[in-house]
Amino acid sequence: MNLRSVESFYWVVMLRSVTRAAEKLHLTQSAMSSRIAMLEQELGVQLLDRRDKQFRITQAGQRFFVHAERLLDLQREIKSEMGTASIQPVVLKVGAFESASHSWLMDWVRSLHKANPMLALELTVETSPVLVDLLSRGALDLAIAALPATGNSVRSLALPSMEMKFVGHAELHRRRSWSPAQLAEVELITFQRGSQPHIALLDMLKRAGVEPSRVHTVSSISAMSQLVEDGLGVATLPAQVLHRLRRRMPLKALACDLSLPALPTHLSWRIDPTLMAQKTLIDSVLNHLGVNPKHRINR
Repeated sequence: MNLRSVESFYWVVMLRSVTRAAEKLHLTQSAMSSRIAMLEQELGVQLLDRRDKQFRITQAGQRFFVHAERLLDLQREIKSEMGTASIQPVVLKVGAFESASHSWLMDWVRSLHKANPMLALELTVETSPVLVDLLSRGALDLAIAALPATGNSVRSLALPSMEMKFVGHAELHRRRSWSPAQLAEVELITFQRGSQPHIALLDMLKRAGVEPSRVHTVSSISAMSQLVEDGLGVATLPAQVLHRLRRRMPLKALACDLSLPALPTHLSWRIDPTLMAQKTLIDSVLNHLGVNPKHRINR
């Protein structure tokens, strides 16, 4: 039995789409369909119901899926035990939101590369909703975002939240302390509309009984910090990000009467029996962030 065909069937079922499975495995849709057809011919049963455009797996397909997962697990174990996994480069697709990429992510990448030189990363920096969608489509092996991913065989773990600060220009915003009313008088800059920082800012001001003069929503931390440096407003940014930015920009945290809620951070991944380095990757993130060992995963 061709294990490539078994792997193809596994991902078609996991992603509930021939098209998405083909994208993940870097195949054409016709090649993916041919692999499934060959597997069905070998087994002598129909695995997928192709009568309409909706995805359906047959009863025989459901039974074989259990065996497919076991076969791929066994393949991974054999490669690990025989040592073949350690001599072949492994490419891992990691997605991260901007708050991570502008704070701890690059330090983690360096430490990961030092400990595992055979691992290669394809890094995607995007907004949290986009990252969650990419993971659900099988385009990422792991996502670090403000939102947890959900779905069939998807796992998520809460990482340490990121403290949020009002960030102003070190020379222009000289007040010792800022009240909500004083903050509402300046132009405020926060993350994209509908994001946790955007909603948290509006809720905080509403509870304080003040109406902001103007709130700008920007998806790029680089653009947000540049606007503050140019004297165009006050931004809401993670404290870890500010710590790095103020090394080269005239930025500072503003003392305020009210505190912004912390920015949640989640690590999400799809269980992949073919990916031998998955546990290594996840444990590396948890080690770097000092997450309690009791939260570690087992493969």
